[in-house]
Amino acid sequence: MRYHCPETLDVTRHCNVVPDDSSSHPEWIVVVLTEPYILVVYYSRGGATAAMARHIARGVECVQGIQARVRTVPSLISPTSESADTPIVATQEDLKGCAGLIVGSPTRFGNMAAPMKQFFDDTSALWMQGSLIDKPAALFTSTSSLHGGQESTLLSMMLPLMHHGMVLVGVPTRSQSYAKQPLVEPLWGQSLVY
Repeated sequence: MRYHCPETLDVTRHCNVVPDDSSSHPEWIVVVLTEPYILVVYYSRGGATAAMARHIARGVECVQGIQARVRTVPSLISPTSESADTPIVATQEDLKGCAGLIVGSPTRFGNMAAPMKQFFDDTSALWMQGSLIDKPAALFTSTSSLHGGQESTLLSMMLPLMHHGMVLVGVPTRSQSYAKQPLVEPLWGQSLVY
């Protein structure tokens, strides 16, 4: 879709903007609306977090007019080999253009995995531009034990999102799905014991 609007209108946060050379109003710009997407970015070494990311993406795509863009972050150790099913690595442009963000990492000693931390450490330019301010964000994690640090991992992933000015979204305790959980889930994100 293409819309003409005054240049003074701040539409650059959620739209692609191109100059309109054909317009009779030289001060106007063309706004190209692209379908909004939720970026589901994760790190996974054993596959459990990747499986959660795929399930979350399926849920996102149940919302009409929203796409899920599933991306991973690169490992800090060199990959052994690439194949046709190697996940696409998230870029800063993916992050800048998203309408919302869902982040997942396995637990590493009660913290997010180092590759996810490295991904956030590289977002300084987006922070300087304020690219993520007021965008919604959610979190998920996986561990290999019941008390494996799920809550502290989710909290560690919150910190960079809060610095970016994102709006954190959790699971309300009054929701029907929360009340039916056999095990209590953290309020600020979902977790999986595999």
